[in-house]
Amino acid sequence: MPQGDLKQGLTAPATLAAVIFDRDGVLNVDHGYVGQVERLEWTQGARRAVARLNAQGTLAIVATNQSGVARGYFDMAAVEAVHAAMAADLAVEGGRLDAVFVCPFHEDGVVAEYRVADHPDRKPNPGMVLNALARFDLDPDAVILVGDKASDLEAAQRAGVRGVLFEGGDLERFLETLGILASPGNNR
Repeated sequence: MPQGDLKQGLTAPATLAAVIFDRDGVLNVDHGYVGQVERLEWTQGARRAVARLNAQGTLAIVATNQSGVARGYFDMAAVEAVHAAMAADLAVEGGRLDAVFVCPFHEDGVVAEYRVADHPDRKPNPGMVLNALARFDLDPDAVILVGDKASDLEAAQRAGVRGVLFEGGDLERFLETLGILASPGNNR
């Protein structure tokens, strides 16, 4: 699947089934191991982008590596608390995440149950993306993954979906530029 510039051959918003987002660095500012609600800071335009995807009938899914769990910086309950805060913030905008896939595993983990080398869900492995495709019975050609690292794009490629690199800025505008979001006048 092509990566990078999606303007050519991009699935039109009307037929785009899902956008899979990396979390830290795409939906929220990556402060390094964001495992506490008070450290959650949304990327500019992210909440509006998710709400607009929902309004146009496109699933909004998260696939996030959270090695902070394996490293003992925080536990899965803390990750779930961050995701609950995200859900509450999105609801204010009229948006929602349709699913959140989390990989807490890392080969250098200090928490034994999460110390796993090359876990199939840990990006760049495609496990979380493949799980999303299976859970929602999605056609890979109608799915786009938005990530901020090469490992995100590799996971997308290995799962057979298109990947695009978000290098910061306004996520809503970025998705508009790529044609992932319908024109503002046509999304409701």
